Amino acid sequence: MADDNTMKVRKKTELEDQQEGTREGRYFRPDVDIWEDDEALFITADVPGCASEDIDVNLEKNRLTISAHGRPMEGDWEPVYGEFRDGHFLREFRLGKAIDQEGIRAHLSDGVLELTLPKSSKSGPRRIEIETG
Repeated sequence: MADDNTMKVRKKTELEDQQEGTREGRYFRPDVDIWEDDEALFITADVPGCASEDIDVNLEKNRLTISAHGRPMEGDWEPVYGEFRDGHFLREFRLGKAIDQEGIRAHLSDGVLELTLPKSSKSGPRRIEIETG
C-alpha cells in the first residue's frame, strides 16, 4: 500500500514556445504557489541557484514578469548522476485592476522568490450608502 504522504518528484518544465527569439540558453518555467487573503495576493516562485542580482521582476502594461538567470554549478568536478539541469527561469502573469501596482514587494530566501501584491483599497469590499429623496 502506497503512503499518501510520500513526496512526489516533479521535473522542471522547459519553456517550449518562447515568444522572443533573442534569448539564448535553456529556460524553465518556475513552479509557483499563489494564494490570497483580504489584503494581498502572494506568489512564491522556485528559482534555485539564483541570487537576488540574477533576478528581474518587472511590471509593464499590467504584465508582471519574473526572469532569473541561473548560474552553472561551480567547481572542477563531474557529477556521477544529476537530475538538476542548468538554465534560466521565466514566468509572466497578467495583473488585474484590483492590485496596487505601486505597492508590490519582492523577497528572496533560499532559492524561493516571494512576491506580495497588495490589493487596491478601491477594490476591497465596501458598503454602498443608499440616498433617498
